[in-house]
Amino acid sequence: MTRVKRGNVARKRRKKILKLAKGFRGSHSRIFRTAKQQVLKSLKYSYIGRKNKKRYYRRLWIIRINAAVQLYKMNYSQFMYCIKKSHIALNRKMLSQLAVLDNDSFNFLIKSII
Repeated sequence: MTRVKRGNVARKRRKKILKLAKGFRGSHSRIFRTAKQQVLKSLKYSYIGRKNKKRYYRRLWIIRINAAVQLYKMNYSQFMYCIKKSHIALNRKMLSQLAVLDNDSFNFLIKSII
């Protein structure tokens, strides 16, 4: 059986990992063994982060809506109840955008549901 030299394949594999590790601090971006561990960990964190981002933004939208409706002596849950009851099909993201960017439309919306 002939000897297989892995020069090209092994170099490609290592360069792929080191390319993913670019920007990491210290030996985490230079030494293959530690870079490989750090890349696996960073991929795990990025997967978890994509899930957490959805939770974070929903919380942010709810906080913004609540702050906007406090001016009208209402809280978030009462406001959402009125929105659902009046069959307004706006999600929390759009409601928070209205509250932050277009105050006149948000005022009109609140006056229409009260």
